[in-house]
Amino acid sequence: MNIRFSILRGPFAICRLDTTASIPDWAKDGSFSTITRTKNELSIICEQASVPPDTKAAWDFSCIQLEGPFDFSAIGILESFLAPLAKAAVPVFTVSTYDTDWILIQAKHWEKGLSVLASAGHELVA
Repeated sequence: MNIRFSILRGPFAICRLDTTASIPDWAKDGSFSTITRTKNELSIICEQASVPPDTKAAWDFSCIQLEGPFDFSAIGILESFLAPLAKAAVPVFTVSTYDTDWILIQAKHWEKGLSVLASAGHELVA
């Protein structure tokens, strides 16, 4: 399965706050953000420049957007990206939304990740 994808360069941070924390204003701005609350944590992905330096976070991610929307009955879309990346030992963080999937890769693995995806037949679009 070959899929088109685009890039959001970021850099983005993946942050962890206490489950009872309020959603901070800095988490709501920028070209891409996602906020997830569970019983154990408040997880925020947003533009790195917005994140206060004392926040618990993983830094320097760029983001791949799969060119959706995809039907909910579609099978293997995310796997077609993740399997080649896993085989090449490229760690990822994924997020799915209603229309598509997003794959975040840290800067130190970015070029290798893009090369792996191209070799797997996926197409980068501007």
